[in-house]
Amino acid sequence: MTITLPTLIEPRRFGDARGWFTEVYNEAAFHARGITQRFVQDNHSLSVPRYTLRGLHFQTPPNGQDKLVRCIRGRIYDVAVDVRRGSPTYGQWVGAELSAENGHQLFVPIGFAHGFLTLEDNCEVTYKVTSLYAPESDGGIRWDSAGIDWPMPADAAPELSPKDEKLPTLAEFDSPFPYDGRPLAPLA
Repeated sequence: MTITLPTLIEPRRFGDARGWFTEVYNEAAFHARGITQRFVQDNHSLSVPRYTLRGLHFQTPPNGQDKLVRCIRGRIYDVAVDVRRGSPTYGQWVGAELSAENGHQLFVPIGFAHGFLTLEDNCEVTYKVTSLYAPESDGGIRWDSAGIDWPMPADAAPELSPKDEKLPTLAEFDSPFPYDGRPLAPLA
């Protein structure tokens, strides 16, 4: 069965006095876990100031994207919000800290809005996607409309792009994503 819910991946690291080695993606190992999607593009971002917030983004059908996200420098708080029409967990979210130090990854399937908040300066994030970027399918919801408990001081304001400042709220959003019968579950 193909995984259709956000899933936290914790790759093993093999270390010695020189440092460590890890497999960040192994098709056979991912398929054994139910992540059978085919990745076709890798993306890489640098966010300079702490509390940069990117999201909450998605690609609409027919160009929906599953994402496999990891932080390769610094620390981020990575989030997936259920935006599947008719889902009993619509609007609910899961989040996890991804960092260069912990090596964790978050798999975000189609039907979930994705975003992250940088917790340090100069964070670099890479992610694999299953569909090429299509500007006509680019979409998102406002970062502050899903009740996410973003880990930043109450008096801090996130650094947003002009595009992200203008996204619709979750309440204004008319979802094109169908519900597949599986409610959002805690990350394991």
